[in-house]
Amino acid sequence: MSGWLISLEGTAQGKDLALALALMAAVLHALFGALQKGRHDPWLSRAAIDACYGLIAAPFALFVVPWPEPHMWVIFAGAFVIHAAYKVAQAMTYTRGAYTVVYPVVRGTGPLFTVIAAGLVFGEVYAPGQWLGVAVLVAGILGLAAWNLTHVTLNRDRMVPALGFAVLTGALVAAYTTYDAWGIRATADPFTFLAWFFMLDGIFIPVVTAGRWRKLPLSEVGPLLRRGLLGAFVAFFSFGAIMLATRLDKVGEAAVLRETSTVFAALIGWLVLGEKVGRVQVALMALIALGAVMMEFAG
Repeated sequence: MSGWLISLEGTAQGKDLALALALMAAVLHALFGALQKGRHDPWLSRAAIDACYGLIAAPFALFVVPWPEPHMWVIFAGAFVIHAAYKVAQAMTYTRGAYTVVYPVVRGTGPLFTVIAAGLVFGEVYAPGQWLGVAVLVAGILGLAAWNLTHVTLNRDRMVPALGFAVLTGALVAAYTTYDAWGIRATADPFTFLAWFFMLDGIFIPVVTAGRWRKLPLSEVGPLLRRGLLGAFVAFFSFGAIMLATRLDKVGEAAVLRETSTVFAALIGWLVLGEKVGRVQVALMALIALGAVMMEFAG
């Protein structure tokens, strides 16, 4: 399968596959975000997910995929540090602000930073219509965050620091998206990068939260582990899809398409969680979708 994927790099078929993978990543990322929301501590929810995907990935990394080339160890070390910083910032964001407010801010600032970073790192060039599409998408996402903010009444005094952490988290999303795109292109087999990434990335948060696990009531361990197992498989397909998309096509375009996850997150809230979605929210979601379409087809 690796050979087939590599053969599609730079082709029209590769671009189409990258589009499909980025949209799949968007849907799954919305589900991944919802799995970290709920009655459990966000730190523990993330720890359960990371531990599960790290343990599942280990046998594949050690015994199935080709071993990393020597230069990949430094790349994996950098990815470990960037993702650790991202997870800490994300947890700090989620513990301070309402999910419906901070999630759009994280996802709205991420693609803008990523498009800029991809231009600097990979020399990607975008047409004026694509830049307009990025602006439309970011405006829709941040507009959704602003609308939600005006309707939040709980812990409003904590929203300013929460929004600050949300912007920082968005910048780190751009950092890991760009860095990981470079990393997956630096190895001969993209599945080597993915397997070793998940195994190594599954270490940090479970270790950091060891003290919290000891204080957790025994009755809560089972539900958290079930959520962790589900989240692990969602992460495999979500992160794996976006990383493969960045190898097949432009990093910036894949990153922008992934941020339509904000639309899917709202749809999950409406259709699955029974949350109300008003006309303003629908209009802003349409704006997000329009921006993604402009970014993809204005090039």
